[in-house]
Amino acid sequence: MTSQANKKVIKKKAVKARKAPVRTVETKSKNSFTQYEDFIFTKQQYIYSGIGMIAIILGMILMSGGHMPDDNTWDPNIIYSFTRITLAPIFILAGLVLQVFAIFKK
Repeated sequence: MTSQANKKVIKKKAVKARKAPVRTVETKSKNSFTQYEDFIFTKQQYIYSGIGMIAIILGMILMSGGHMPDDNTWDPNIIYSFTRITLAPIFILAGLVLQVFAIFKK
């Protein structure tokens, strides 16, 4: 019996069952012209962006203003009018705010 007590018992590790290989399902590449979910912006964001661009362009047109009726006279009321000094920058800033809103709207 003493000879059996000194023997080392070697136990084999249980062999884990192998998993079946994973098969990947091939996905079709999505075309941005046919799949509307892949667009970065929505239709509403493009509308806001267009309105913003129109507001900026309108502000630039209002800021350009007219010209002096006579080359020899200077009329500060034409150059520093309410339209050029106040209204045009408001349109430009509103257009820029709409652009930022269109970009960050989710």
